[in-house]
Amino acid sequence: MDIFSIFALLGGLAFFLYGITIMSVSLEKIAGGRLERILKKMTSNPLKGLVFGAAITAAVQSSSAVTVMLVGLVNSGIMKLSQAIGVIMGSNIGTTVTAWILSLSGIKSTNFFVTLLKPETFSPILALVGVILIMAAKSNRRKNLGSVLVGFAILMFGMEVMKNAMAPMADIPEFTSILTAFQNPILGVLVGTVVTAVIQSSAASIGILQALSMVGGLTYQMAIPIIMGQNVGTCISAVLSSIGVNTNARRVSAVHVLFNILGVVICLSVFELGNYIFKFNFIAKTISPFGIAVVHSIFNIVTTLILFPFTKVLENLAIKLIPDKKEESSKVLLDERLILAPSFAISECFGKTIKMAEIVQINFVNATKMLKSFHQKKADDIKENEVKVDTYEDTLGSFLIKLSGRELSEEDNNKISQLLLAIGDFERIGDHALNILKVAEKLKEDNKKLSFEAVEEIKIVVSAVSEIFAIAFDSYRRNDLKLAQEVEPLEAVIKKAIRRVKNNHIQRLKDGQCSIETSFLFSDLLNDFRRIAAHCGNIATSVIQLDDKTIGKHEYNHRNKDEDLEFINKYKNYKSIYSVTKKVQ
Repeated sequence: MDIFSIFALLGGLAFFLYGITIMSVSLEKIAGGRLERILKKMTSNPLKGLVFGAAITAAVQSSSAVTVMLVGLVNSGIMKLSQAIGVIMGSNIGTTVTAWILSLSGIKSTNFFVTLLKPETFSPILALVGVILIMAAKSNRRKNLGSVLVGFAILMFGMEVMKNAMAPMADIPEFTSILTAFQNPILGVLVGTVVTAVIQSSAASIGILQALSMVGGLTYQMAIPIIMGQNVGTCISAVLSSIGVNTNARRVSAVHVLFNILGVVICLSVFELGNYIFKFNFIAKTISPFGIAVVHSIFNIVTTLILFPFTKVLENLAIKLIPDKKEESSKVLLDERLILAPSFAISECFGKTIKMAEIVQINFVNATKMLKSFHQKKADDIKENEVKVDTYEDTLGSFLIKLSGRELSEEDNNKISQLLLAIGDFERIGDHALNILKVAEKLKEDNKKLSFEAVEEIKIVVSAVSEIFAIAFDSYRRNDLKLAQEVEPLEAVIKKAIRRVKNNHIQRLKDGQCSIETSFLFSDLLNDFRRIAAHCGNIATSVIQLDDKTIGKHEYNHRNKDEDLEFINKYKNYKSIYSVTKKVQ
């Protein structure tokens, strides 16, 4: 084996890791928003969490990514530690799928149909189909499927390169002596742990081991401890991701480490004791890639079966290892580790946007009530809520910008655009609610009151704006196209009503019924109400655009409404409810 063989080995590993990455990203895109919906249902108890953990890891082909995502979920308060434990166990089972796929490389047969199962036989075909799908398919889902096929082909090519690079090792006496040293189980566990920790991929370390097994000389006795160690080494990703997170999130990585170390201690002890008593005759036999896949699966399944009944014990151990801190800050709004699963992250951003909008709605309702009866405690609550709204906007905006830098599907990109627009509109509505409060405070400080007519007109405007906010918010929350189409005619009615109120107010000024001091405050109020209605219109339009991407905002807002019978009928209906009588001069 010369320096060029080492270059080939490293190059093969690079292809392998790149193929795994492409497959993982593309599979996650295909899964789309279904993962987060399943998560809500499947983590209600440990058994469901176990099933979900196995399924999602098999889908995205990365137990490390799943565990890191769990740290982010717990750190954000989206998931509890007890819910995460079942998913961690399931991810260890799900990751064994990779070993089974890679074991196909070890097939040896002259039979035509059996030979077709060998990756070097069908991978080029998959690569060709994948490239055709990427270049010719119009559907993003098919393009992503093409990326999965190409990723798989690259992965298997990397596996083949590693196998060929290791082939000369079989003739090197020093290599045989090194393998003999692995008969020490403790050394085998350490090697498996270190190699996996360095490359941060159990799939890659399993692939290296399977490529090595095809060279020859690797026995079950040598491979079993290494495979166990690889499970411990994969914990490094969770440990690194737990730096700088809250106590509960650190406990997730602690559970992951405890689970794998306990599994190694129990299974290796039982295996060595059984071998000492019964003298297993298979341990001296050469192991194949298929045998490695079998051992890998048995170890993870047995470990899960043994420790699953003790999930509460693992949780308590993690709590004892990582005690609560009195000075610990509150949970973060959104953990950046969620970016590892873009569709899931977008769903959580949507949920946070809804919570932000709920706070804004409370502020608007309370601010309008302050015009009638001012209360300092409620005023303080509104100001405190406005600070929360600003925090939501800053956090969500920054998170979504970072998320948009990922490789996303067209659907996810559209959702991010909608979210960025929506959080901006909701935040502006919050600002206008605060402005309404300031008007109420000013009236209170100056001991001024609006005229009876002005108050009656404001009541009509407030009712209309309250309804348009409720409709726009509900249409956004439920992604209801029909409800979103109710907003535009109501917005038109509100604009006309506000113009009528302004004209009436000017007439009252001329008649001396209103003071100049209150005139400016009254005008500010109407402007705030008009702007709130406009932002509600923006929110509804974004819902309509997300449903029909061919409609542009400018095109939709400036279409000929005189020919839109549905718009005309809705406009007439709202006008009959929220009409303002013109003041007689």
